[in-house]
Amino acid sequence: MRYLLISWCFLIVSCGSFSKRQQLTEQNTSTEIIINPYFSDASQDYVYKASIQVYNNNFGGLLIVKKIEDGNHRVVFTTEMGAKLFDFTITETDFKVNYILDELDKKLLINLLKTDFKALVQEQSVISKSFTKDNYQIHQTSILGKKHFYYVSEQLDQIIRTGYRKEKVHFFFTDISNNIAKNVSIAHSNIKLTISLKSIL
Repeated sequence: MRYLLISWCFLIVSCGSFSKRQQLTEQNTSTEIIINPYFSDASQDYVYKASIQVYNNNFGGLLIVKKIEDGNHRVVFTTEMGAKLFDFTITETDFKVNYILDELDKKLLINLLKTDFKALVQEQSVISKSFTKDNYQIHQTSILGKKHFYYVSEQLDQIIRTGYRKEKVHFFFTDISNNIAKNVSIAHSNIKLTISLKSIL
């Protein structure tokens, strides 16, 4: 009976929410919206040297992100010679595959890329809870029905997507200047998928 009680206690502790597992301190805030400024300028073409590693395959080339209008972005990945690897249109309510290379045309991968790039380009998200830890203000929100935690110090440094109370995807933004993150990395913890972006502008 004692071992059963200990097992239940361990299960309850191990199944705590992400915020509890990370020892985030909840706080009240008057801020209702979290802003991601990095792909928000419609006059700017965001061009990155890109590497996408999927399982044992590596695809390299250029990733171009273009804001067409509010809530509407085009994301195109090409080889350095200009051949398309994929071409997506992302709006507030829709995700359209304009083109994708046969090797990448897998439903699971497309869904992962959809959630990754939606989080990458979404400019505004409604805050459901706010926390602090160390020097960070951390805001919880939902994108495509999935919890995301935005880590803000002097600027937005990280986004963490969670599932089943654990980190699933980690976005890092570094070398930030004039609302442009010159280096972006997206790392999945449960599958072999990483996206590395380095601005060439």
